[in-house]
Amino acid sequence: MIVALDSSTLTLSLAVGRPGESAPLLAERHGPPARMSDLLPGALLDLLARAGLTLADIRGFAVGLGPGSFTGLRIGLATVKGLAYARRLPVTGASSLAALALEGPEGVPLAAVAVARRGELYLGRYRRSSAQVEALAAEEACTEGDLARWLATEPTARVLGPAVHEVREALLAGGVPASCLLETPDIPSAWAVALLAGELPPFDVQSLSALEPHYVRASEAERNPRFPPLPGPAPAARIRGEEA
Repeated sequence: MIVALDSSTLTLSLAVGRPGESAPLLAERHGPPARMSDLLPGALLDLLARAGLTLADIRGFAVGLGPGSFTGLRIGLATVKGLAYARRLPVTGASSLAALALEGPEGVPLAAVAVARRGELYLGRYRRSSAQVEALAAEEACTEGDLARWLATEPTARVLGPAVHEVREALLAGGVPASCLLETPDIPSAWAVALLAGELPPFDVQSLSALEPHYVRASEAERNPRFPPLPGPAPAARIRGEEA
């Protein structure tokens, strides 16, 4: 059994099941107003209990790497890393935007969108074929206008994801047909993340330490010119007693 989770949005997606199977044993989603840091640990243990399992039954983790909420991604990955390190279990990850595309319609360009900040989106352009997704371009941050202009060149494209309700009015005003805007999937599915992440690697402490969220753009703190990055060597992961 593996546990899969995605915390890239304000809604937590959790699942537990056997690797490679098309459907999980059990899947749940937990939404706001609970904070991710308060919600995740208890929700994960409750999920296992409802499935008749404990952490001792788990052989690995799959986690959504974003882009999305900076705080949510940090909490999700830190929780998984802590559990994996304590039990010497492998972790694998996949794009949260690609997970959205995996549940979209087949054979057409898909714009998976998540909220970055006001007027700005995270955009992943994909095409789904059965249980695989093909990236049509690198994931990026863009404006609503950028998205509308791309959609004008791709009349068969569909838009899906948690930012659809945020951009609907702007896209409709820009001439995008309502039929292009899909109501579901509205958040990345944890089990879609697991399917995309594929086979679990062997446990390796350095690989675990190196696994990081895919933020796409800098945080507001990093973009603040009053607080530039401090000079010095790039940080390197170190775990006491296991340095390379």
